[in-house]
This record gives sequence, C-alpha cells and structure tokens, in this order.
Amino acid sequence: MRCHRPPRVRGTRKRTVLLIGPPNVGKSVIFNALTGLDASVANYAGTTVEFSHGLYRFDGFETAVIDVPGTYTLTATNDAERIATSMLSGDVDLVVVVADAANLETSVAIALQIADRRIPNIVALNRVDIAARKGAEIDVDALSRLLNTAVVPTIAIDGTGLHTLKQTIREILTRGEPDLTETEATTERADDTGPVEGRNDVWTRAELIASEVTPPPANRVGVRYGSRALVTPWPGLPIAAGVLAAAFAVIVGLGMGLRRFILLPVSREFLFPFLQSGITQVIGPGIVRNVLIGEYGVVIKGIEWPFTLVLPYVLSFYLAMSLLEDSGYLPRLAVLLDATFARIGLRGSHSISLLLGYGCAIPGILSSRAMGTRRERLIVATLISLAVPCISQTGALFALLAESGVVLVAALFLLSFIVIVVAGIIMDRLMPGEKSELIIELPELLTPPIRLIAKKLVARARQFVIDGAIPMVVAVGVAAILYETGLLARIGSLLSPVVTVWLRMPEEAAVPLLLGVVRRELTVLPLLDMPLTQLQLFVGATVGLFYVPCIAVVATLSREFGVRVALALLGLTTATAFALGGLIAQVGALF
Repeated sequence: MRCHRPPRVRGTRKRTVLLIGPPNVGKSVIFNALTGLDASVANYAGTTVEFSHGLYRFDGFETAVIDVPGTYTLTATNDAERIATSMLSGDVDLVVVVADAANLETSVAIALQIADRRIPNIVALNRVDIAARKGAEIDVDALSRLLNTAVVPTIAIDGTGLHTLKQTIREILTRGEPDLTETEATTERADDTGPVEGRNDVWTRAELIASEVTPPPANRVGVRYGSRALVTPWPGLPIAAGVLAAAFAVIVGLGMGLRRFILLPVSREFLFPFLQSGITQVIGPGIVRNVLIGEYGVVIKGIEWPFTLVLPYVLSFYLAMSLLEDSGYLPRLAVLLDATFARIGLRGSHSISLLLGYGCAIPGILSSRAMGTRRERLIVATLISLAVPCISQTGALFALLAESGVVLVAALFLLSFIVIVVAGIIMDRLMPGEKSELIIELPELLTPPIRLIAKKLVARARQFVIDGAIPMVVAVGVAAILYETGLLARIGSLLSPVVTVWLRMPEEAAVPLLLGVVRRELTVLPLLDMPLTQLQLFVGATVGLFYVPCIAVVATLSREFGVRVALALLGLTTATAFALGGLIAQVGALF
C-alpha cells in the first residue's frame, strides 16, 4: 500500500518526506516548522488513525511532508506501526527520523530498521538539551558514522537546529544521497574490539550504538539501582502507593486551598456582587435578567462553576501529572504495573492512557492507538468512558465532596478503581483477540525543571478555557434559558420518580441529569447549591462519576470504534450510574 500524497501541482517536482519517531519526541513541532500553516489532518485509508500532511516548498520543489503516527518499532503489532510500515513501502524520497536524545536506543532501532530498507534517511536528534542536562553529551559525529547518515542536533521547542535540518533536507533532496551500506554496529562491537557473534538483531545493534555515542553519567550505577527499585514489586509497589498518595494529596490540597482561600472569597465577596449590582441597574426584572443572574444565571454560574470550582483542581492535577511525567516516573510505573494490568487484558503501558483519561477522556482513548491491539484499545476506551472522570468532572466531584470530608473523596475513587478492575476482568474473559507485548522507553530519572512545568501549566490552563470552560459556559447559558422558560423542569419531572424513589434524592436533582448529557460535570455542579445529606452527596457523586460521557467523547468513540460501540458504551455508563447510585442510596437508607 502506498502512502497518501497531496495532488501534484503543475510546474513543480514532487517529493515525499516522512517524519518518523517514537511518540512525544517533538515530531509535530518539526512538522509545523517545515509546513507552517499549509497542513491538514486526515485518517489513513481503512483506519481511524490520523496523520498530518502538508507541503514544504523550496527551489522549485514541492515536497509532501507526512507526520507518521508515533511508533516505538516497525514490527507492525498495532495500527500505528502498521501504518508506518505501509507508508515506508510507498514512494518515499527521504525519511527524517526524529530521535529522542534523552532516550536514544529506541530511536536508533527505528533508524536501523529504515536503513535496512535502503531508504534515504537523516536523523533529527531532538531534545539534546534534556540529554545534556542529565550529563549525556551525545557524540553526534560518532552517531552519524555508525548510522551512516547525517545527524542534526535540534531543540525543536525553541527552534535550535531547525534551520540546519531544513538545509540538510534540501541538500539530500536536490543532490541525492549515496547508497546506504550496513552500519558499522552491524559487524563491530561498540568498543571496536572485534566482531559481534550472533548479535546482529536490530535491538542489539541499537544498544551497541547508543552505548558507543553516549558516555555513562557519573551516577549511572545509582540511577540503575533506582530504576530497578521502582520497577520491581518490592519496594516498587510501596513506593508507587506513596507516590500516588502524594499526587492525590497535591491535587486535593492545592486545589481546595486555591478554591477556598483565594478564588471563592474574591468572586463571592467582590466580583459577583459587582456584576449583580451592575446588571440589576441596567436590566429590569424578567426572564433576561434571570438568565443572566438567576438560578442558573450564565454570568454568575458561568464564572463560578468552571473558574472558581473546577479550574483550581485542573491546575493541581496537571501540576502533579507534570511532576510524574517529567521526572521519568510514569514509564517505570507502567513497567511495574504490567503484570497487574495483564489480569484485565491490558499492558502496563495502558496505565498511561488511563492516567491521561483523568485529564481528558479523548487523549486517553486516542493514546492507545500506539499501545496495543484493537481488543486492548476497546478495553481501554470502555474503562475510561465508564469509570475514569476527566479533570473537569474530577474538579466538580472534589468541590462537591471535599468539604464534607476527604474520606468521601477517597471512597468515591476507590469505588471507581473497583469498577475498573471488575469491568476489565469481565471484558478480558469475554472478548476474543490477541494481546500485545510491552514496549516502553525508560528515561533517566530527572528533577523536573520548574520553568518547563510552568509552561505546561499555562498551556493546560489555556486548553481548559478553550475546551472545557467555554463549552461549560455555553451549556450553562442553554440550561438557564430552559430553566427560566420552565422546559427544564417539565423534562426533569419525567425522571423524578427514579430520582426520588430509587436514588432517594430531592426532585430538583433530576435537572442536573439532563445537563450532564452536554457536559458530564454539570451532573454534579448544580448539587452544590442543594441542601443534601452526606449520603445524598455521595449518591449524587456516584451517579455523576459513571454517568454518560460528554458529547465530544461519544463522537470520538463513534469515530474510533463505530456507532454501535459508542451507543453500547452510552447505555453501559448510564445503567451503571443509576444501578450503583441507587444501590448505595437504598443500602445507606438502612443505617
């Protein structure tokens, strides 16, 4: 199968360049530098996996640039690897291997597999700043010699080396490249002491090259020991429990502190009275004023819910995640949990997808593309849709339960964990299909740079405003109109028997169930203004946790797995929410 190209343009010579490398190594940044705004995203034919393609024009050439889905190897064990292999089988003029200088071995293995196919290639050695920060100064000339290709050091995030990379691409496309020969590491040891007997497989060659060009840090023995301690059951599991407990404490403690001591006092004592006074003076009594500052007033609730109740937990969550990610601990957690996840039909690497799901379900679901078979992807998508709350929903749950006691928060997430395990075991036993192998890079342990974490938090906050807060404000506005016209109450009355009898909640709690179809956290946030007992709070939180995924998630599920799967998960989440919520309410009423 040939890779997809943009249509030819008369009067130009068309070439094709592929960008290939592991996930999260900076390919997209380099792709954007080459193509600018002249790029788009499409699904690969016959699949739901997306890739980016654009045009790079120079010296009479119009070059098609394709950002291949991230992959750790070209053995074609999942959709991303199969697509990468398929694209390499097409008419390719040059492959740019975007290598991770901080985790070199996997990138070198990919470069060797491409060289073995006799495809012209160069290496963009990205993240050299991170490699240097941990004392791994890579010998670029030696790497170029051993790979028998040009190697260009880059720091894509700030543009370092990208001009040289563009010049190198131009030179190869215009002048051509000599025939590729076997790399030196195929026939020689890394220390040049003699031939390697029986060790010519790709991964052995990659290991030899990586060790040849990367001098060991002075504390390598300690680092290796630390890595072993983190990926073995003892003491890895107690350490993991402590790390996750600390992350939970950061999320709850920092989020609650920002909310209780800064944002809520400022908004309720100063901002909201000012806005209410101004609107009251300008707009007289009636439906318009009620829509703005009434029960579901968009001006008040549109600020309070997303920004004063949810945003603090968004920031604290991504702070904790950034610390785990940038320290290099997350891959070790994946290795540690591999045997445990195998019991529910997954690999340890899928723990990263689940953790991403706590930020947003969509990237959590999409990240599984390069982490296993369709069977495993469907299990991951089901678990995320069913029992993994996104950060907006998590913030709403924290806001609802935290002030009544951290024990309720812990109990809710323990319930979520139990459902994940039970659902995973059931799906593993019922679903046929193959299982993948665990392939994951273990970076060196690092102290996360404060400047980088600050940039991430700013980016995440901006993303939350665009993808979370603005849609929530729109949903609140629609709810305000429906509420003030009486339509929301009429529709909600249809659900009131289930709400009052089965869930043992007040009748007005039926209204949030309708709002939750638009935004999942809106199932929870209106409960903040209702006089509820601790049992009712926990029942409402349980329903909100397992309730229907938001519209964007349903659309993603439909695109990735088909409409029938999306509708089935919609029914599963709704049934689970009402079944567990009602069961807790009925049992709790007995005590």
